Order: sequence, then C-alpha cells, then structure tokens
Amino acid sequence: MTTPIKLLSEPQRVYLDHNATTPLAHGIVDAMPQWLEKWGNPSSIHWSGREPKALLRNSRQAVAQFVGANSLEIVFTSGGSEANNMALKGVFFPILQKMLSGETPPRRELVISAVEHPSIVKAAESLQEWGIVVHRVPVSRNGELDFEFLTSVVNEKTALVSVMYANNETGHCFPIAKISKLVREQAGALFHCDGVQALGKAAVDVKRWGVDMASFSGHKFYALKGCGFLYIRKGLNLPSLIHGGGQERRRRAGTENTVAIASLGYVVEHWGSHVSSQRERLAALRDQMEDSILESISDVTVAGREGKRMGNTSSLMIAGVDGESLLMNLDILGFSVSTGAACSSGNPEPSPVLLAMGLSRDEAQSSLRLSLGWGTTEGEIKRFVEALVSVVERLRSFVGGTEESSNG
Repeated sequence: MTTPIKLLSEPQRVYLDHNATTPLAHGIVDAMPQWLEKWGNPSSIHWSGREPKALLRNSRQAVAQFVGANSLEIVFTSGGSEANNMALKGVFFPILQKMLSGETPPRRELVISAVEHPSIVKAAESLQEWGIVVHRVPVSRNGELDFEFLTSVVNEKTALVSVMYANNETGHCFPIAKISKLVREQAGALFHCDGVQALGKAAVDVKRWGVDMASFSGHKFYALKGCGFLYIRKGLNLPSLIHGGGQERRRRAGTENTVAIASLGYVVEHWGSHVSSQRERLAALRDQMEDSILESISDVTVAGREGKRMGNTSSLMIAGVDGESLLMNLDILGFSVSTGAACSSGNPEPSPVLLAMGLSRDEAQSSLRLSLGWGTTEGEIKRFVEALVSVVERLRSFVGGTEESSNG
C-alpha cells in the first residue's frame, strides 16, 4: 500500500513537528506541473482563466464536502491566521464603526479561551485597544475550559465567542458542539472555531459542531503553504477585510493561489479517507512513546495527559533541562521537535499556553512538543526515545541537575 506521505528530505532525519507544518502528501509533486500549466487568472472570462477557475471550483467542492459544508460557504484565504483575523475582525469592525459614530451597540464583547493561537490572541488585543471588551476563559492544569466562568461571561452583550478545536501546543481538545450550544441558547451570539489543528486529525463536521465560522489551513494537512479557508455559515455576512477585486464572492479580494488550493483539494480527495485510521494509529504510537519516556526518564510531566487530546500530540516537561537546549541537541542528532507554537519559535519567554494551564515558568521553559504525522513510524519513535534519554542524561549532568535520569 502506498504511504500517504513522502518525505522530501534526508531519510535518516526524523520529523516530529507536524503541528507546525507537514510534508507534502504523496502525489502532489507529480501533480504540480499540470497545475502550474493552468497559469491564467481564475477571474478572467477568456480561455486562460477557465482551467484555473475549474481548479478552484473542484477544490472548493472537495473541501466543503470534507468539512460538512456547502461550497458557497467556503472562502479561501492565505492560511489559518488570515482566516482567524477575518472571523474576529469581520464581526467587530461593523460594531466598532457604530461605536466610533457615537452609538452604543448592544453586543460589543468578545470571549476567547486563555490558550488560543497567537493569531486569535493578537487580533483580540487589537480589538480591545479600540474599545471591545475581551473576556479570556481560564483553563485547568489539564487544559479543560472553565465552563462556570464561560457561562458567567456569555450574555446579551456578547457578539462573538471563539474557541479552538484543539490546542496546537498540548493537543487538548475542546467540546465545540457543547460550547456552541451554550453560546447559541444562552446569548444568541456568534461562535467561531479555530479548526486548524483538527483538519486531517479529527472528523470535521461544521454543521455538527454548530459553528457560525471555522478556520482551517492547508499546510497543516499535507498541502502546500499559502492557502487556508474560512467556513462562513450561509446567511452570515462579513465585510471584506481586504479590499480590491470581487474574488471569493466579494468576501476576500486578491487573486487566489490556485496551485496551493489545488494541492489542498488533492489531499482531501486522495487521502481524506485515511484520517480515521491514521488518527487511531498515531494515538497508539503516541501513547507508546509517552509510556517509554516516562519509564526511562525521571521527573517528566505530560501536559494535559488526563484530558482529551489529539492523538498525535505530546507536550512534555522534563525537569532539570532547558527546552531550547533539548531542541538543539536533538536537531544535531537528526530529530525535529519544537518547544511550543511555531509562530513563537525563537521567543525566549515561556509558553503562554502552559502558563495559562498553571505550570510554573521553570516547567514551561523545560517543555518539549512532539507532534507525530502520517509518515511517522514505530522505528522512528524508538530511535527518538533512545536519543532523548541520552540527551537528557548529558544535559542534566552539565547543569548539575538530577543525576539519575532512569527510573529503572
């Protein structure tokens, strides 16, 4: 059987950072020449625009079906961050216009979780500077949302609630259908979900989720970078944030990235049926990896292990070592891992997500994120655990930390 993923890199390297980005799915490189030949502008009505327009149409239909939507509800963007900004600012810009003109709109509050992706956090902070009230719902040490707090802040003043499907650092999953039901019944407010980490890792059904909007990204699901999409429920009108042409039914100006969008459509059509089996396989492999690490290295904590998590993700806190040092040493040995969100890599500050979960600064700075993918094998995980044990022992001896790294 052909593997869904063909790594275009040195075979001896092991990639365990799939929550940051994914390698291209098997078949995309071979298909790209025919997509590149369709170089016309899909908005053109003459012959050069017809083929790229068909690419867009077919990809839109495939993506819509994959997430349980209608093709008219899909707006292609440059990625997940743009889709998140489009959702939040699309709701609040009209409200801000009314506020600036002296009106007092009845709904002018935003509710987000305390562990959202930076694209949500920064967008919320920007809106807050203009006068929007932002409530941040705390989470427990296992990453679970404080529903009592959520219930207390969702009311008739709420315009939008935005909660991610799964956290990109810990993999913790939130009960989206339950949250959307609460928001709808208690406040009649809009609900947006950042579903970027769900695509290709969970069964996505925006209708079952009960969301008004949901954001997704292509490169987190083995497609090319440069494309994502925002699901916008039929009947919900958002103003365009990017002004210009009438692309995407006048909801997002700018010529579409047809090649990247075609790659996403290709992944959905050719590999979408593998999501369930890969989810189960990776969850078993991840659990096996965590068990081996906990048996072999002392003073290791798995963030949110008692809660519901994505099957591919593991966030470890290894006492006595620095996460950045771990990352660099493992990279030298050929293992690609992360210390947190890709958008924050290089930032010496501890992860805001882990701090929000109640971890100390020292714990957060000793974190290591491992995210498995469809190409990850049992042999690679075994090699990684052996390398991790060796690196931790060496680093702990350098800093005078725990002398014994083995529980055995």
